[in-house]
Amino acid sequence: MWLVALALAIAASAGANPHQVVYHINSGNPLHQTSVLRSMQNHLDEAGSDNIEMHVVLHGDGVSLLLLPEALGEGRFAQANATSSIQVRVDNLKTQGVTFKVCANTLKRHNVDRVQHLYDVDKTDLVRSGLGELARLQGLGFTYIKP
Repeated sequence: MWLVALALAIAASAGANPHQVVYHINSGNPLHQTSVLRSMQNHLDEAGSDNIEMHVVLHGDGVSLLLLPEALGEGRFAQANATSSIQVRVDNLKTQGVTFKVCANTLKRHNVDRVQHLYDVDKTDLVRSGLGELARLQGLGFTYIKP
């Protein structure tokens, strides 16, 4: 009987879920944001993109990571960091399965239009509350990372 239990445990572990992590960005500092994107890539390189489920949640000033430079102004943010080099990094992370979640409350508060002002943010990428999404993912067992 114990052999059956052992076989079932081995079979279950073979199909185990990948490691789940959520990165939290709420800083508008472009150097910090670039560093976080680099850390995420290093994490993917180490774990292998097939072995990890990675999300990044942007809220507050962190949304500036995806704010197009031409959208700067009108009280939106002090920084608009979605330069061409950041866009390449974001695209590369997305092709490896990383999902970017953007706080809708922040967009509303800063009068940011998802389509006109942000780089490659689909309606499905919006969450009502960035902090609420962080709490939800942690409740599901995601490891919280705030570099």
